[in-house]
Amino acid sequence: MPRSPQRSLVPGLLLASLALAAAPPVLAADAGAPISLTVDASDAPRKILHARMAIPAGPGAVTLVYPKWIPGEHGPTGPIAELAGIKMTAAGRPVAWQRDPVDMYALHAEVPAGASSLDVAVDYLLPAVPEGFTSGASASAQLVVVSWNEILLYPQGRPADDVTFAATLRLPPGWKYGTALPVARASGETIEFKPASLVTLIDSPVIAGAHFRTLPLNPGKSPSHVIDMAADSEAALAIAPEHAAAYARLVDEAYALFGARHYQGYHFLLALSDHVAHFGLEHHESSDNRVPERTLLDDAPRRKHADLLSHEFVHSWNGKYRRPAGLATPDYQVPMKSDLLWVYEGLTQYLGYVLAARSGLSTVEDSRAELARVAAYLDVRPGRTWRPLADTAVAAQILYDAPDAWASWRRRVDFYDESTLIWLEADVIIRGQSNGRKSLDDFCRRFHGAPGGPAGVKTYTFDDVVRTLNEVEPYDWKTFFVTRLTSTAPHAPLGGIENGGWRLAYGEAQSDHLKAIEQADGEIDLTYSLGLTVKEKVSALGLTLEEDGTLKDVLPGKPAAEAGAGPGMRIVAVNGRRWSKDVLHEAIAAARTSSEPLELILENSEFFKTCRINYHEGEKYPRLERDPSRPDLLTEILKPIAPKVPAAAKGTKPAS
Repeated sequence: MPRSPQRSLVPGLLLASLALAAAPPVLAADAGAPISLTVDASDAPRKILHARMAIPAGPGAVTLVYPKWIPGEHGPTGPIAELAGIKMTAAGRPVAWQRDPVDMYALHAEVPAGASSLDVAVDYLLPAVPEGFTSGASASAQLVVVSWNEILLYPQGRPADDVTFAATLRLPPGWKYGTALPVARASGETIEFKPASLVTLIDSPVIAGAHFRTLPLNPGKSPSHVIDMAADSEAALAIAPEHAAAYARLVDEAYALFGARHYQGYHFLLALSDHVAHFGLEHHESSDNRVPERTLLDDAPRRKHADLLSHEFVHSWNGKYRRPAGLATPDYQVPMKSDLLWVYEGLTQYLGYVLAARSGLSTVEDSRAELARVAAYLDVRPGRTWRPLADTAVAAQILYDAPDAWASWRRRVDFYDESTLIWLEADVIIRGQSNGRKSLDDFCRRFHGAPGGPAGVKTYTFDDVVRTLNEVEPYDWKTFFVTRLTSTAPHAPLGGIENGGWRLAYGEAQSDHLKAIEQADGEIDLTYSLGLTVKEKVSALGLTLEEDGTLKDVLPGKPAAEAGAGPGMRIVAVNGRRWSKDVLHEAIAAARTSSEPLELILENSEFFKTCRINYHEGEKYPRLERDPSRPDLLTEILKPIAPKVPAAAKGTKPAS
């Protein structure tokens, strides 16, 4: 409704806020001095971190920013909504601050005369929700992963490499920790780190916990490689000797692949908990890996996550050292351009897959089964007919958080798995054209390898990738990639599998690998029969507590979708009998010899409908079949290439 005319009144605080927002940031003459950052994580089990900063700043306007664009997350994912209790003081006096009216990640303040620093106190409210990357759950009652970008502010207008932090961390009593960040000294629960650039600080998370173990992978050798594990129980830290040996071989196989290293030492940080977000995030000298508590103990989660650490390890070379120019931004506020994620993430996905097989983290049989799974789901994904793979990379920042519902039609971050198929095909082409004398390994050594040394960044463009491939083996690589990146063909690029001596096929028998993936994911995958996936609720111990029956996704054009089923609906009954996993499987089998449709009663937001699915071909699962008419290049690709080292020569220093 219209308002009556009245005189405009603008409070003095608002005028001051507008003036601060318009004023350029002013830094003190000694602004290059380290920012003191003290983080108290003693309340981490209660899901809260406390921090204090002393930021060198002279009198005048200053703008502090919260990291927004987080490396490896490829989007504006800085969880500023979880920053609370912000208080600023200078020379012992309170300082008012105002948020920028446009940029929610910028805070403006006025440092009073006579002050030489701005003191800032903040809390970070650790999320309990498991969804997300570092913005998801990062702490349980027994452990925490501290990502420094979540608990600091820094002055606007300076390159992140030019901002130095002197950080101190306090842990709960008795907790131990692991990190790649150099330590100056430690006493009790307090760790004081050496001054480091903001880039190095954010690139060096800390894992800590009451149940902690450090597993050396190459004891007595330099650079050192360790797995720092924190778990919700002591039992969860008990890694089998053969699995520990496979991780040690991963270090050797990665070096054999790239021929050089770009770090002083490497820490695999491994959180084993059912109460944190599950993902992997790369850093230059470490990686943040979070998996279910029993991953080292139980077959299903171990198989599902077999290539997690190898993927993140590859990122030290591909992503951290060699980085697309559009992702190498000067600070954490400049938007990233993610069009080359099919190299950054896609090539890493392929190499992580290969290294998992070469090191023994995944068996050759499981590796073939995983490749069949990837190829099959991409081959039937109808969203590829409208969204080319290139767009999944460009739009990554909005696709990471896209829901599971209608994922087959929307497409999500397919540049991971589909690029595996593309890079496999490139590998096969190089091997075929060179009569086995060269491979993609030669590209990796040329592109990511020597000279080795300390952590650094060397950017690249699409043309750099094409040029280096042509140096390895001349071919029309530009057309090769452009064709596959821009295609809206209905089927996935399977040339690498087929020319590698195998073909994608389907059968009623489900491989042990696919069974493990289903169990770990808590779902029933009927993608290639009815055209749907069904959710289950599974306890932390891997035992089914309640069979959910919710349809996770439904593929357009497949039998279930044609009968009217949709994502989010829940199965109530199958052929008139109360739903269960076994009842559903039995009904699909019985339909093979029946002319009657399979009948599902579905609940859809308090309403019920009956779907009559006219399908009689039984269950179907993907597998790779050997094509004897072509050389078996896939098996050759998955063979170890690192020189074998006798066990005694690797050292026998026990894990701490």
